[in-house]
Amino acid sequence: MSAAEAVIELCGVTFGYGRERVLDQISLPIYPRDYLVILGPNGGGKSTLLKVLLGIVEPWSGEVISHLPSGRRRLGYVPQFSTFETGFPLYLEEVVLMGRLGRRGLGRRWRGADREAAREALAAVKLDPLAGSLASELSGGQVQRLLLARALAGEPEALILDEPMASLDPESRQVVSALLAEIQDRMPVVLVTHDASAVAASVRHIACLNRRLTYHGASAVTPGIIEKTYGCPVELIAHGVPHRVLAEHAGGGDG
Repeated sequence: MSAAEAVIELCGVTFGYGRERVLDQISLPIYPRDYLVILGPNGGGKSTLLKVLLGIVEPWSGEVISHLPSGRRRLGYVPQFSTFETGFPLYLEEVVLMGRLGRRGLGRRWRGADREAAREALAAVKLDPLAGSLASELSGGQVQRLLLARALAGEPEALILDEPMASLDPESRQVVSALLAEIQDRMPVVLVTHDASAVAASVRHIACLNRRLTYHGASAVTPGIIEKTYGCPVELIAHGVPHRVLAEHAGGGDG
């Protein structure tokens, strides 16, 4: 497959909850070795788009087409760490092994290859020294790295992340950013974020989503495009790498 061919395509996808339309005619290509960042305001449909992409919900209309070898069966998903319940007495290796369930199945014993994949994934996120610790003992940033390790243990063909940089400590942010840049050489990375600055050096494409979607190359995003997406004034600032912040503006809402 050539680099110009998409490995996953959303084609005219529309979806909502009840009678409320959240995604309206979304078409989006994801390419081999892509690093696609999805920007947009809260309530704009970003997490819903990921659910459609993962096959968790079926679109009202349109379709998701996968050209990956395993279709959509081996999409690695990393949720926000705030959605992960750390109260269960699970050791880190046990959490990461959950990422192998799609390959091993429920009720089957873990094999040596499973445990080796778990160890390699923990080493990739630099948590291998804590493999014997309980997940409940980790910081928020470490939990996010643990969830990334769980996704990697399943040997995914594409990696999808929902706000992976939110509230990370500096060490975890550096580890996650560097690892995602390395992973991009092996598989597509799709990342929802409010802060593109953390990954700006690696971004190849940006999708701006607020019910409708506008797709760009990373260099094609302008303040006007972002303002239209967020519905308020925006400044683009560069400190070595480009990123965006919301400018002061009148009116309420959580942006």
